Amino acid sequence: MIDREFLDSFIAQALAEDVGPGDHSSNCSIPAEAQGSMKLIAKERGVIAGLEVANAVFQKVDASIGIEFKCKEGAFINTGDVIFTLNGPVRGLLQGERLALNLLQRMSGIATKTHDLNVLIAGTKAKLLDTRKTTPNLRPFEKYAVTVGGGLNHRMGLYDMIMLKDNHVDFAGGIKNAIDKANEYLKENNLDIPIEIETRNLDELLQVIERGGVQRVMFDNYSVEKTVKAVSMVNGKFETESSGGITENTIRAYAETGVDYISVGALTHSVKSLDLSLKAF
Repeated sequence: MIDREFLDSFIAQALAEDVGPGDHSSNCSIPAEAQGSMKLIAKERGVIAGLEVANAVFQKVDASIGIEFKCKEGAFINTGDVIFTLNGPVRGLLQGERLALNLLQRMSGIATKTHDLNVLIAGTKAKLLDTRKTTPNLRPFEKYAVTVGGGLNHRMGLYDMIMLKDNHVDFAGGIKNAIDKANEYLKENNLDIPIEIETRNLDELLQVIERGGVQRVMFDNYSVEKTVKAVSMVNGKFETESSGGITENTIRAYAETGVDYISVGALTHSVKSLDLSLKAF
């Protein structure tokens, strides 16, 4: 998912932002020829994500830096676990430290949150989805981390699915107009991508059922009770998705309604980074 060309470009820009004309702190205190070792330590439980991204950071700084992984991508880690060790030029280790940590901590936080929510819906048919509520220019990292935690990507952007949300429906003149225009657009442009439509109430859902022409219907901010009725109304005609304010306290109840998917924006827009630390040894 993380394109290599994108990754290389991103790391180059991020290092330029951080290092600028030089890491004066390291340059003044560490001899250029100094060699050393560091280890990445978990300071809390979670799921690790971004190991190869971190490796790419250090390789970009100095290709002579070596890394030894102590666990695999997606592994569940506990406080005190050593995740990997590094050895090489000390100045290079210190220059790459913060960028690698920033990416690892955010990606691992997302993977951990995704894992924890997946545990809560285990045994149901529902699958956990992310959203487009990502950090600008960090979307590939964040959506990749969701998959490491066991979730699925809803869509990467505006280009790989037609998602008719409330504003699209209102500007288009209603449910039926929006669906018709979407299907005409696909035909005219020879596109083969799915159509999903958001509904705000059961009346809108009924209009979608009567019109057809979509692959998935979203129940936006429905209560659990209303979702049960909505799933029954759809009766397998479309894929179904619940979205809007679903939390760890309510996700199990939504999953048990029989919906196919549950999308949670909080996986990426407000997740807590996992606490990790790089220490010399």
